[in-house]
Amino acid sequence: MKLIQTLLMAALAGLCFSATAQWQWIDKDGRKVFSDRAPPSDVLDKNILKRPGGRIPTVIPATDVATEGLSGSEAQSPPVVKSTGLDKELEAKKKQALDAELAKRKADEERLVKARIENCARAKQAKVTLESGARIGRTTASGEREIMDDASRAQEIGRIQGIIASDCR
Repeated sequence: MKLIQTLLMAALAGLCFSATAQWQWIDKDGRKVFSDRAPPSDVLDKNILKRPGGRIPTVIPATDVATEGLSGSEAQSPPVVKSTGLDKELEAKKKQALDAELAKRKADEERLVKARIENCARAKQAKVTLESGARIGRTTASGEREIMDDASRAQEIGRIQGIIASDCR
């Protein structure tokens, strides 16, 4: 029983550590946002309050010592914020993923166009064959060979005409 309590406490402690892996920032409306995902790219680096792993953005504060001896306009310049480079890497990965997705979509569209062209050609050939009036035999589901009569030939021509209408645009 003692072992189960110890394991349960260890699991709960692990959950507490995972909860600290959160982002915290101030959005454009001035509200504090907590998330397990990075803030959007439109959030300024100075508005990010907390990063996962306890990393806090590095801000060099303007102190009295640093501004000593400077004129009024120089002393009131905003503090310098060091960029971590995470945004550039993230944007590059997003762009790469987007490019890969676009390339995949383009390849799929090309494959579909080729299939439609092939289906169109086959349907036109089948229509010419059916309209020629030659005797056409086909195999039934039970494996018997039968010759198409005029009604089944007309039905098949109608089905092929539908394929031509959809694939031969």
